[in-house]
Amino acid sequence: MRITPRTRRATVAALGALTVGVMIAGCGSSTPGESADSGGEDGVTTIQFWHRNFTPVENEWYENIIKEFNDSQDEIKVVGTQVPGDAWDQKMKAAQAAGKAPDIYTHPGSIQDAVNAGQLHELNGIVPDDALAEISDAAKPVSEIDGTYYAYPLLLEPQAVLFWNKDLLDAAGVDSEQGPTTWDELMDACAKIQPTLADGQYCISPAQDAATFAWSTVGQQYNFAGHTALNADWTAADIDDAGYRDMMTQYKTLWDEGYMPKQPLADYGGGKDFGEEKVAFKVSGSWMLSEIGSDYADVLGKTGIGPMVNSAEADGRTATTLGNFKWVVDAKTKNAEAAGEFLSWAIAGDPENLVPFFVDTQFTKAPVRQSVQDAVAADPKAADAPWSSVITEEIAPNAIPEPTYPWDVSLAVGTAFESVMKGSASPDAAIDTANKAIQTVIDREGLADKAPSE
Repeated sequence: MRITPRTRRATVAALGALTVGVMIAGCGSSTPGESADSGGEDGVTTIQFWHRNFTPVENEWYENIIKEFNDSQDEIKVVGTQVPGDAWDQKMKAAQAAGKAPDIYTHPGSIQDAVNAGQLHELNGIVPDDALAEISDAAKPVSEIDGTYYAYPLLLEPQAVLFWNKDLLDAAGVDSEQGPTTWDELMDACAKIQPTLADGQYCISPAQDAATFAWSTVGQQYNFAGHTALNADWTAADIDDAGYRDMMTQYKTLWDEGYMPKQPLADYGGGKDFGEEKVAFKVSGSWMLSEIGSDYADVLGKTGIGPMVNSAEADGRTATTLGNFKWVVDAKTKNAEAAGEFLSWAIAGDPENLVPFFVDTQFTKAPVRQSVQDAVAADPKAADAPWSSVITEEIAPNAIPEPTYPWDVSLAVGTAFESVMKGSASPDAAIDTANKAIQTVIDREGLADKAPSE
């Protein structure tokens, strides 16, 4: 993996209110769990496509791309279903158990478990080789295993980005153009900012609970320690070191000094606390800026953005993981060729099909194809989105992929961070508890036999 030092920051320029599409109730008439019907009138192949309920503009794009594909030819009909995120796992597992999974659907995170379970169809052979070859190096770890592709990414998005309110920093005499680049600078900034804040305002809103720590701080763990939670051969935990202890200490300081709220003011991935100017700094995924632009347009013009701050020992290592959303084809589909054609046309074909997605989500996500990145950058609205280059050129290229080890490993680490931060356990005690929990997962899952080759 290529690691380069961070070289610059950008401050978000003033921008007018951005139009947000009307919330779409659903993309089609199919019902989750119904059998995918390969038949159809006049020999038309019907395929079922499920996607999660996203933001209004994303939902609108999904509806439009389905309609445009259906209108472009008369041999395949795609029926789209929008599934609420909190209902996704239950509905998908029920459909898979009944042999009624959709032909094609969206998939976040690692594909390793799904491939091991035989749930995903190979894309090689149903998606053109030249389209697969366009997937960027940064996206390959979430797309292919041992040279075989099982997913085609729609987007990449950094999971830990630092946002700041320029007005609140200026009022405290803190550099609002550059923003802090290290944890020491962040702590110094909070010490200056805290006395200038009103009741109910805080210096920073970071990750705050075990589950959020588990997924959002993997890059920070790498930044502090130079590795993540398992050793190279996945035979033991690897969190009993100075790097993990230092990271725990930084979060405990934020908590003890009152720099962060004791109760969350908003979800980590949401921007309400930042949009309402209750915090000077916000740590969130790059996608948060979409909410600020649509719901808090007056705050967008005074928003700074940059990579998450570095540990003292980072030496150029990234501090963020790279989230993603991909499209996958079900292994048991009877319509693999048709599903591959839809995928190839919609997200692996003409870059112009994807430009509205990245523009309407306000340039907060990174394309996985250079041709799409170039097309998005050429859009006239890109000039009003200086943060785009920070996300696509400064943060995303150096971010690490989400871990392929089981979620329970990450959750054990997240629990350790929360317990130390809130003072319920010392670093030694929290690490000892996490080590035991992780070893249980290693033994139960046989992880030593599943360790990646690199």
